[in-house]
Amino acid sequence: MFLAIGAWPVFGFFGLDMALIYLAFRLNYASAKAYEEVSVSATEIVIRKVGPGKQQSEYRFNPAWARISLSEVEDEGVTKISLLTRGEKIDLGNFLNPEDRTSFAGAIKQALATARAGGPISSTYAP
Repeated sequence: MFLAIGAWPVFGFFGLDMALIYLAFRLNYASAKAYEEVSVSATEIVIRKVGPGKQQSEYRFNPAWARISLSEVEDEGVTKISLLTRGEKIDLGNFLNPEDRTSFAGAIKQALATARAGGPISSTYAP
């Protein structure tokens, strides 16, 4: 219709808009598949991060040297969780909402305390 009435540039820009919207949805869908696996035992902490495009990274730490650092805002709860050990800093749960991040922070703190005490770790977290 736009081509017939002489407004041919509208036709091209409409196609460009549709292509950009499609690309934005595809990128968002790919990044939504990102996840992290955190495993805590008495001898080792294993963090496996899987990002968009199946990018993987794995970190291993001794629980005796690890500690959790939390950034909190009064109205929102926990805004950032980091695992610190011997000069390394790994951010955890960046994709979680504040309520789930607060819950995860409690679960990971409990698991670390149990690992340091040498007891069986039975903490499970599922958002």
